[in-house]
Amino acid sequence: MPAQAQLGGGSIEAPSADMILINGEIRMDDAWVEAMALRDGVILKMGDEATVRVAAAPGARVIDLAGRTVLPGLHDMHVHPLSGGMASMQCEVHPDSTIDQALESVSGCVAEKSPGEWITGRAYEPAALGVTPTKEMLDRVAPENPVLLTDVSIHSSWANSLALEMAGIDRDTPDPEGGIIERDANGDPTGVLRESASQLVARLVPPATREQSAQALGAALDYILGFGITSMEDALVSGSVAQAYADLADSRHMLPYVRGCMIGGDQELIAMRQVYARDRFSPSCVKLITDGVPTDSHTAAMLESYADTHAGHSERSDRGMLFVETESLEQQMIRYDAMGLTVKLHAAGDAAVRQSLDAIAAAREANGLTGILHDVSHNSFVAPEDLVRAAKIDAVLEFSPYIWFDSPIVDGITKAVGPERVERFTPVREALDAGVFAVAGSDWNVVPSVNPWLALETLVTRRPPGVTDGPQVGGREAITIEEAFDMFTINAARHMYRSDKVGTLEPGKIADLIIIDRNIFEVPIETVHSTKVLATMLAGEFVMGDPNLNGGE
Repeated sequence: MPAQAQLGGGSIEAPSADMILINGEIRMDDAWVEAMALRDGVILKMGDEATVRVAAAPGARVIDLAGRTVLPGLHDMHVHPLSGGMASMQCEVHPDSTIDQALESVSGCVAEKSPGEWITGRAYEPAALGVTPTKEMLDRVAPENPVLLTDVSIHSSWANSLALEMAGIDRDTPDPEGGIIERDANGDPTGVLRESASQLVARLVPPATREQSAQALGAALDYILGFGITSMEDALVSGSVAQAYADLADSRHMLPYVRGCMIGGDQELIAMRQVYARDRFSPSCVKLITDGVPTDSHTAAMLESYADTHAGHSERSDRGMLFVETESLEQQMIRYDAMGLTVKLHAAGDAAVRQSLDAIAAAREANGLTGILHDVSHNSFVAPEDLVRAAKIDAVLEFSPYIWFDSPIVDGITKAVGPERVERFTPVREALDAGVFAVAGSDWNVVPSVNPWLALETLVTRRPPGVTDGPQVGGREAITIEEAFDMFTINAARHMYRSDKVGTLEPGKIADLIIIDRNIFEVPIETVHSTKVLATMLAGEFVMGDPNLNGGE
């Protein structure tokens, strides 16, 4: 008898299913089947209804899909859920607001506060305001309340005179490292604060309580699950955010699977990360920020000069700014790679992307191929030769496909860099053709929506949702719906080192799945953004939507 047979001890009895889904369109990798059997949240069988029913135990729950589509759960690789959950507690300024509309919104928020209370909120867009914001504009509607508004990118803020005074910011205050205090022709602060300069005021705002943070995070995660997102990467985790995840998990609040990217400057959190780790929350990623954004702020680091200039830019490089010295960035990458931690590098400008790839290459040279898949996020602009290099060094590029249509954000970027460079804005097609490992992230709530169906459509059309023809933003960078879907599923699962469990639907994998109202591969592409998620399942448990559908058996 063969040794392996002696050691094996014979075969085991096949488990019976405790739930079956029938009469649907279920995507099994590249094929379609009509039924699926589950046991304790694991997929047992997939195929025709007769085959699946044979696997069912007596009394197994039967879900009649009534022809609806079942897909693996989607992954969002760049989310700020606590910020999204807290938004309802703050003053909202819509990105499309003109200056009059923005000030009217702030005036309404002031009416609900007592003198001296902070007014905080977002997300104004400078290109939509129509004017350059100043502290005096806010002073007119909030003379007795400190005000700090964050723009849509979260890389610039707008404060009134009282907030600046409380922070001790005047004409003699130097720009902090990695930040800019915008000044008028006389050298006085205008009220606009870029990058780290925003923290001079933000640190004075009373923080949310532990209970408020957990409540806001829970509401945001439930909202995200409603869009069919079953796994995600929280792109900026502080100690309070990590605590909120742990508190939710301990209260048995069902979470999507979350990988948390800890703030690189918080060494205490990184050292104590396992204190907050839970089954569905893994603080195993570090976030490093290498530049800003390619908007009116001119803080994204570019290889070529910005197209527009104004007085506020006179004392800084016309190619933006790198926040970290290259040697320091490389040392951090080498250290975290050796620790087994994934590193997520914010890089919007092509010069910052190049620096980030240099750092990943340094880690590969120092530590060898550790299997850690570090990623560069956003990649609004990337030199063609750097796309080739990214593939060679196993760097993951995470793209943000939620602003690729006519909007104030895109208008602002176009004005800053010029229309020629916008033709290669977020070069996904080129990246895939170069063999780059690409994933997608919403960057919600920096962008207004976390809806992945909007992103899946606009990855293909590069037009506003629902629009069939007309101008595109970087049209030559369009990809197919199948490629877009892979970015949101199996690619992301591989990047999270969980492709053995999720990312596709097949026997042996965990039943993280969604039931939707249409087959996105067959309907007109301009209707994909309207997809409705009827139910979301995590590990075989329905956590959102109606699991009964047509009642079942």
